Amino acid sequence: MRNKILYFTLALTISLMGCGRKKNVPEIDKPQRTINVGFVVVDGVYNSELMAPYDIFHHVRFHIDTAMHVFTVAPDSGMVKTFEGISFKADHHFDDPALPDIDVLVLPSAENSMGSDLEDGRLIDFVREKGDEASFVVSLCDGAFVLAEAGLLDSLLVTTFPEDVDKLQSQYPLLELMKKVSFVHDGKAITSAGGALSYEPALYLVEMIYGKEVAKKVGNGLVITWSASLAPYEHGPKAMQYKPIW
Repeated sequence: MRNKILYFTLALTISLMGCGRKKNVPEIDKPQRTINVGFVVVDGVYNSELMAPYDIFHHVRFHIDTAMHVFTVAPDSGMVKTFEGISFKADHHFDDPALPDIDVLVLPSAENSMGSDLEDGRLIDFVREKGDEASFVVSLCDGAFVLAEAGLLDSLLVTTFPEDVDKLQSQYPLLELMKKVSFVHDGKAITSAGGALSYEPALYLVEMIYGKEVAKKVGNGLVITWSASLAPYEHGPKAMQYKPIW
């Protein structure tokens, strides 16, 4: 079980490190349609890594007409139980003919993200297929292991839960790992430390897609002071060149 105190200590430390470091959010074409955001959920998914970014993306609808359609996708049609004990039924399952095309694929961390989930061929195949098709892939905490197993992070600069950075590097040597950051954007991938920092990569993506004012309003609605220019994150070499096609 993860040490929750570490999360908040990390959040404070990383936030202080980010002060005064200004970075430009990549300029991309703005979508003229609703963007589909699919969260892959499995048993043992952690509440914070699921609900923090979900909350951010869901709140876009209050500030822009062409908002995000946010939904969950599970391996099957049964109930999903989070690590903390909340049970729910996902909106879709892997074989659901009504599953929308996914523009942003999100992988929240789960209890077995570094273990049995990586041996689940059906899960990895689904993530690989939908990740290849998506305009962006986002991981929270150890969700990066699942993206890496699917081959979606090869040759990119990435991060994960601080205690697991070295393990991710040794397990997937084609990745370049960065420590002591909230999140990293490289190519179409945004990987993050997770925990209490899970709001930040979602706000960053909202700003990149919809602009600074929309991201600021979404943050204000959740009592979050958001400024990408001061956020403790890094760009990989392919971040500024990547241009999604909506």
